[in-house]
Amino acid sequence: MTPSEKSHKHHDVFSAEKAGHLDTRFRHFLYRPDRLAGRYVKPGDRVLDFGCGPGFFTREFAKRVGEKGSVIAADLQEEMLAIVRNKLGPEGFLSRVKTHRCQPDSLDLLPDRDGQVDVAFAIFVVHEVPDREKLFREIAAMLVPSGLFFYSEPPFIVSGGEFRESCALAENAGLRLVESRFFFVNRAAVLKKM
Repeated sequence: MTPSEKSHKHHDVFSAEKAGHLDTRFRHFLYRPDRLAGRYVKPGDRVLDFGCGPGFFTREFAKRVGEKGSVIAADLQEEMLAIVRNKLGPEGFLSRVKTHRCQPDSLDLLPDRDGQVDVAFAIFVVHEVPDREKLFREIAAMLVPSGLFFYSEPPFIVSGGEFRESCALAENAGLRLVESRFFFVNRAAVLKKM
C-alpha cells in the first residue's frame, strides 16, 4: 500500500437508489450546471462526464456541445446510466450522449493516439475511487493536448488535505493545475493536460 493510499479515506459509492437526491431544483439553483457548462464547454467539444450519476451535469454538457459535439456519460452503476438514457432520450440528446459503464478499478475507455476528449469532468466522485492516481492517468490519456479537467469535491466529505493530495496526484499523472477555487461551497480545481 502506497503512502497515498494509506492517507486516502475510503468513501462509499453513492447508491443509485438515492439518485433522486442528486437532481433537485435546489441543486440546480445551487450548482447551476448551465453556468459550469458555459464556462468550460464549447460547441463541438467532446466531453467526458466521469461519475455522471443520474445526468445532473450531463444534460447541460449535451446542450452546450451541440449537434457536432459529444458527451461520454460514464458511471460505475448501470442503474445511473439507465436514468441518464431515460431522461435524455425524450429530450432528444441521446444522439450526442454515449453512456459507458466503468469498471470498479478503471474507466475502461481506450483513448485515441492524440486523446479523445477536449474536456473532462469529475464532480463529487473522485473520493469514491479506490485508486485516484490510476484514474487521473486514465483521464489524462483521454484528454487531447491542452485539454481541461475540472475536478470538484464536497468539503464536508473530502478534507482540504485530501483534496490537495488528489490535485498533486493529478499533476503527477501529467496534468497541470491552472486554477483552484470554490465551486459554490465545494473545492474545485481546473487542470490542463501538459
